[in-house]
Amino acid sequence: MNLEKIYYLFKLYLEIVESLEPERNKITQQQIDKAIQFLNSGRLYLICLLSFIFLSAKVPASAQAIDSLHRYQFLHKQMGTLFRIVLHAPDSTQANQAASSAFQRVDQLNDILSDYKAASELNQLSATAGTGQKVQVSPDLWYILTKSTEASKLSNGVFDITAGPYSKLWRRSRRQGELPSQEALAKAKKSVGYQHIRFFPHEKAIELTMPGMQLDLGAIGKGYAVDEAMKVLTQHGISSALVDGGGNIAVRAAPPGQQGWQVEIGSLPENKAPASAMQQVSLTHAGMASSGDLYQFVEIAGKRYSHIIDPQTGLGLTHQVMVTVIAADGTTADLLSTTISIVGLKKGKKLLKKYKAKACYVQYPDGNMEKWEAN
Repeated sequence: MNLEKIYYLFKLYLEIVESLEPERNKITQQQIDKAIQFLNSGRLYLICLLSFIFLSAKVPASAQAIDSLHRYQFLHKQMGTLFRIVLHAPDSTQANQAASSAFQRVDQLNDILSDYKAASELNQLSATAGTGQKVQVSPDLWYILTKSTEASKLSNGVFDITAGPYSKLWRRSRRQGELPSQEALAKAKKSVGYQHIRFFPHEKAIELTMPGMQLDLGAIGKGYAVDEAMKVLTQHGISSALVDGGGNIAVRAAPPGQQGWQVEIGSLPENKAPASAMQQVSLTHAGMASSGDLYQFVEIAGKRYSHIIDPQTGLGLTHQVMVTVIAADGTTADLLSTTISIVGLKKGKKLLKKYKAKACYVQYPDGNMEKWEAN
């Protein structure tokens, strides 16, 4: 190889290095001139040139960033499930602080949104039902109630957080192994209906107009919690993370060196799931939620009922299905997965489009799967 060819390759190399990161990897003109002077004089051998090239080059910033990040995982029990955070951070101090703050936010939301805790803000609001009292609520509760009511309108009442009276009856039925009486269902029905939530936007206040109303945020609360936990991680400088709250998932940027977070969908009990049923999707900056009765159900008088309640009947669903929705955020994915579980994919496509969902997968016990993806 003559000096002219070596010089050409050297210049080409420099151009490539500068194109990768012009500011960080820039090699000075003085360095280039000096190399050229040596080349023209014929006093620089090939081995010296190659050494100069490799010693002058700098690792691209993107590669340095990947090498400096480490994977950390954290677990936390809350909202009747296990929350999991997977994140990438430069060191354990930043990772621990970020995860701890995110879990504190989940705890805070449980105090607001839980219908199991007597002192929660949600239950305190429900206790005023039918009294004519307006109650100023926190920004979190206001957001969830407005988001839920919007979903109720768009789904024609299929999604309804006022189904709490039905939920209480159904929890008792699951414990005792018997269906609610028709009289109990009829009484509960009088207190169900999203139209009975009255909003006062200027005051950020709520009135529950019917006696006996009980709000239940089980179909949206965990989705909101993973979104809020992710916001906290972002505030702590974490850009690549996954938050999972009992199957409600939010993700941000992909793990270092990867295209996205690999998340499994369509999971079935081992004795029923063919290998083809196990699928993975690659996600970034999205929310995902799964809902169905493949795991949570009760058999009463030989009939199987889901933990998901149809607000139209007050009873648990009797068709077996697992619905997974991918949307822009965990809150939207959560409410959509529950709604599609009730109405089915065929009727639910219009709603998926309204919310600009990215995809929906409906898994059946025999391993078959229906899939819808946004155009």
